[in-house]
This record gives sequence, structure tokens and C-alpha cells, in this order.
Amino acid sequence: MNISVITINYNNREGLKHTIESVVCQSYADFEFIIIDGGSTDGSVDIIKEYENNIAYWVSEKDHGVYHAMNKGVIQARGEHLIFMNSGDCFYSPNVLDSIKEYKEDIVCGQVFKGESQIPSGPKSSTITLVDLMRESLPHQAMFIKKQLLLDHPYDEQYKILSDWKFCIETIIFGNCSFRASEVTVANYDTSGISTNSNGLLPKEREQILKEMFPPRILSDYQRLYPVDDELLDQALLLTQTIGARNLVKRFSSLILRLINKK
Repeated sequence: MNISVITINYNNREGLKHTIESVVCQSYADFEFIIIDGGSTDGSVDIIKEYENNIAYWVSEKDHGVYHAMNKGVIQARGEHLIFMNSGDCFYSPNVLDSIKEYKEDIVCGQVFKGESQIPSGPKSSTITLVDLMRESLPHQAMFIKKQLLLDHPYDEQYKILSDWKFCIETIIFGNCSFRASEVTVANYDTSGISTNSNGLLPKEREQILKEMFPPRILSDYQRLYPVDDELLDQALLLTQTIGARNLVKRFSSLILRLINKK
């Protein structure tokens, strides 16, 4: 078995139906489909039973949150690579799995469309660094992850939103696992989920994870870099490659700051 597609659902009947439809129409055949439902009472189970012939494993029972359910899915999976396409999220086209099937890296991440956005988002380079992950989490809807990685680094169930971000830092940065950025558009991302409607929980979890994983001196460097956007940071690196260029940039930036302070 090459790929396992895992869907987590709780009381999202219509979203689950859209997700299932995008899974079962995939042109690639060597995958299994797993659904972990949290004991839904809205008719979701009826939808699951409607497509039961296309599902390798499903269960509907109470769990302790999204990441607990995702870990349950990992345990049941038989695929070499796993992808989580949770209810409401959908594969972008029927050819997604066929486009990804030959990749062998530990983690492969493609692109996603978020909500009504017409511009896909996702990693632009496979030379991903800590600063890249500090700036933006990888979209789990576009990540194909080796099962062994998820067994060795299960999602931290104390978090409700950012455990997948913590997983990426653990495996890509600290574990130095192999990684590929793909231009394949993998999914349409449902922006109505908890991660985009967190009522302030997201920054709290982010701060907690950073304090848990990094010593204060590294966090201080992060605080200095975070406000600088990627384009400006890249320009600064190019413009300061020689002493003369650095001195010119310093004089110019000092002039700009004086003008700003006078306003």
C-alpha cells in the first residue's frame, strides 16, 4: 500500500460528503481511505455508510480532540505515506494522488487554495529552514508524510491547533528528515475550521510551543527576524555582500529612519 488518506470528522456532515467525493474519484488506485469520526450525531455516520465500499477502515466514537483522532488514524494506516484530508477539505483534482505517487521523501508538501483565494499557498523551495517554519506553517492538507515519522513523532495531543506545526519543527528541523516541495496543487482548504477561527488560541499555542522547544537566546533571534518579511530579508542579504554595500545600506537606512522619526 503506497498512500493512506485519513479523514477526521465531527458533526460536519456536508463537509464530510464533499471530502469523501474528492477522495473516491481519485484516478490513482494504490491507496486506502480511513475515516475517524468523533461520535457525530448529525448524520455523518449515514454518509460514511453510504460510501462504505470505498473505505478501508472507519470508526465513530468519542475522542479527545483532532490530534487524538489523527493519531488514531495513523495507527490504523497501512500506507507508506499518509495524508490528512479532514472533513471540509477536498482534493483539488482527481489526479492529485497520481501526480504525487513517485515521490519518496519523508515529507512531500504541495500547494493548497485557501477559501476563496485564487493564489495557491505552500512551500516554494525544498531548502526549507527554521525561519521558513517560524514564518508560516506547512498546510497539512498538502503534506504526504511517511507513516514511520508519525509513529516516531505522534501529534502532541495537548494542543488543539498547532501540533502539526510542532511536528514539522521536530522532524524537518531537529530530525533533518528528507523534504520535497512540490508544485502540485493538492487541496482546497476549508477555512471554517478551528485553526482559522481560534479566538486567540493560535498565538497562545504558538508561544507555548516556541518556549517548549527553543532556549531563550534562539527565541530572541526569532523575535528580531520575525517582523522582517521574506523579500526584505532576501534583499538585505544581497545588498550587504561587500563592505562598501553594507556601509551604503547603513547610511541609507539611517536617513530613512530619521525621516520617519521626524513625522
